[in-house]
Amino acid sequence: MPLNSPSRLLSCTGFLTLVLVSLLLGGMGTSLQAQITPTQLGGGDLNTITTAVPFLMISPDARAGAMGDVGAATSPDANSIYWNAAKLCFVDKGSGMAMNYTPWLRNLVPDVSLAYLSAYKRLDDLQTVGVSMRYFSLGDINFTDINGNSLGSFNPNEFSLDGAYARKLSDFFSVGVALRYVYSNLAAGFDPNNQFKAGQSVAGDLSFYYNRDRRLFGRDGNVALGLSLSNMGNKMSYSESGNTSFIPTNLRLGTTLTSVIDRYNKVSVSFDLNKLLVPTNPVYLRDSSNRILLGVDGRPLIARGEDPNQKSVMEGILGSFGDAPDGFREELREINPSIGIEYLYNQVFALRGGYFYEHPTKGGRQYFTAGMGLQYNVFNLNFAYLIPVGSLQTNPLANTLRFSLLFDLGSLGKNSDESPAITD
Repeated sequence: MPLNSPSRLLSCTGFLTLVLVSLLLGGMGTSLQAQITPTQLGGGDLNTITTAVPFLMISPDARAGAMGDVGAATSPDANSIYWNAAKLCFVDKGSGMAMNYTPWLRNLVPDVSLAYLSAYKRLDDLQTVGVSMRYFSLGDINFTDINGNSLGSFNPNEFSLDGAYARKLSDFFSVGVALRYVYSNLAAGFDPNNQFKAGQSVAGDLSFYYNRDRRLFGRDGNVALGLSLSNMGNKMSYSESGNTSFIPTNLRLGTTLTSVIDRYNKVSVSFDLNKLLVPTNPVYLRDSSNRILLGVDGRPLIARGEDPNQKSVMEGILGSFGDAPDGFREELREINPSIGIEYLYNQVFALRGGYFYEHPTKGGRQYFTAGMGLQYNVFNLNFAYLIPVGSLQTNPLANTLRFSLLFDLGSLGKNSDESPAITD
């Protein structure tokens, strides 16, 4: 088929549309491709970090979603595989599962969503295993040819499958590992020229968790610390040309302080720091017409920073702490802080709130969160609502809702006079 055929042109047009949609779906801070092209090399101070499969960084559960997307050191539950698998060792139930659903970017499109299923099983007092699955649907996209005739519709989608193992190293400290398969089909099977293919990657997580009861402010309490290195895996390719993109390897460090006010009331405050461990886009040399200058090898000439397309995965991870074009100041801008608070009444009802911040030059996601939880017998029902900073009418994250349902499988068929904690 000739290169300028309508079908090929529209296939490319449809794929570029998916690139733009994926940029928004990733929360405005990441995009589909990490490959540097002239359209991605805009001037100004905006310099977002770009990766493939940004859906891996979307908070899947309503409890964390109501607390500013914190999760490194919050009390463990069935969704801990996503945040910090090492926490599973400290869950006080024998087994459990969770179902989570998030309609995503409702201000832009009505049929984009994220679903997350997870489950765990304690093997003994020291070991716990877990599994989870994420499914991200980008909704139906209608393709047309150059004359506007319909070529059919396609549902781009992405998913990941996880397996996790956690083990206590002491009464207060645990380590966790997780293995993840990631699949991203944005245009494969629809392109008549087979120009595009589904991206695939295998990645792993390594996490640590410390949890110990302490006296805080003259009251009984608990101190928890968590560290997680997630999505450490091979690059992903969407085309037969061999161009590859980094997946969102991430470092998360957090702490949670819990104070028991009395037998009915308990308050927890959590704080997380996040940093993507992938290369930062450099600043390129430009001529008087603002066009990027190319070297003799055809590559863009770099004024400041490093070429991310020439780095391996390990080089990208290690170099991510010092490759920002504007030095240490820009490196600090790439750290995203978030804070959350949870109030628990009588082990049954919870109120939550939080705040997430991303520097304007790195994507500009800034939002408050709120939510609640309710325990009834063997299940927990959680709800979260996102309130972006700025105009509610124009922000694509406005009116984001999250829903979670957690089951205590070990208590099914059992009668108990005491209600288990809603945070477990």
